Amino acid sequence: EIRTPLEGMLIASERLAKLRLSDDASAFVDSMAETSRHIIGLMETARRLQQVEMGLATFRPEPRRLQDLMDEVESRWRIRAEAAGVTLMASFDGEPDCSAEIDAGQFHQIFDALIAHSLAHVRHGVIEASVIARSAPGGVAIEGRVRDNACALSPDYLPRLFDVTGAPADAGGLGVQLGLALAARYVQGLGGAISAEANMGAGATVVFSFAADAAVAAASPDTAATETSRQAHILVVDDNATNRMVVEALCEMFDCPTESVTDGVEAVEAAKDGRFDVILMDIKMPRMDGVTATRAIRALPGPAGAAPIIALTSNADPDEVREYLAA
Repeated sequence: EIRTPLEGMLIASERLAKLRLSDDASAFVDSMAETSRHIIGLMETARRLQQVEMGLATFRPEPRRLQDLMDEVESRWRIRAEAAGVTLMASFDGEPDCSAEIDAGQFHQIFDALIAHSLAHVRHGVIEASVIARSAPGGVAIEGRVRDNACALSPDYLPRLFDVTGAPADAGGLGVQLGLALAARYVQGLGGAISAEANMGAGATVVFSFAADAAVAAASPDTAATETSRQAHILVVDDNATNRMVVEALCEMFDCPTESVTDGVEAVEAAKDGRFDVILMDIKMPRMDGVTATRAIRALPGPAGAAPIIALTSNADPDEVREYLAA
């Protein structure tokens, strides 16, 4: 209920920014877009944290060279660190070609949280991000570190660092607090451990470790499967104008042409000639809901009745999902 209107505002702001605007107007539009991105980012981190704690998170490990991952960490944060007057140093200690089965997004989110926390406290100092990788029975033992030289911390600060409900109020804001809690849950979910300790003098060092499977060489892609094909022609079915704008904008990112209708009755009528490759179907709509419309489309003869239909809805309880799939 909150995220969809925000995404609509973000897309509207980005489109507005492409128009000829005065400098003052452009600054206002940029501020609207940045605020929307910030709140959407908070909500996305909270959603991921909830999924992990409910055991619903999914990860996709793939063969990755650890040196490349650390290069990516440095690239992701270099400009932001420089803007804050901070020197960021990223390093890798291990065999140059050491690879492991790792979900790169999960790996980056762990480092993102730790570096963001350090940046919130370091002023004109240094942040060191590093990974040590060593061969272990059946896999690779990985140890990551983020060390900074921030100001001295209170004795009770670091023990509460990864507690989402009891995190220090000055940890760096809600986004940093949620990110730290998510990073800790990720490491624990990998069977590893994470801890923070004060440095001699100033700052802190966060250390995390886990074991990853040795990388399995990826199979050569099927030539036929990688051939470029035409883009999908998509029917967007939703009674909410903001939702339609968001979905159409996302489809445009992939050069997919779209047509839109506002309820199930119009969806069935539009689907009759079989010109759509995919139908994105809202569930709760006036006149005819998405489930009834889906059943009606499935009853159409020929290709029109076989078009893939994907539900787009926040109503996703298990019983509702079963009803959608049955339709």
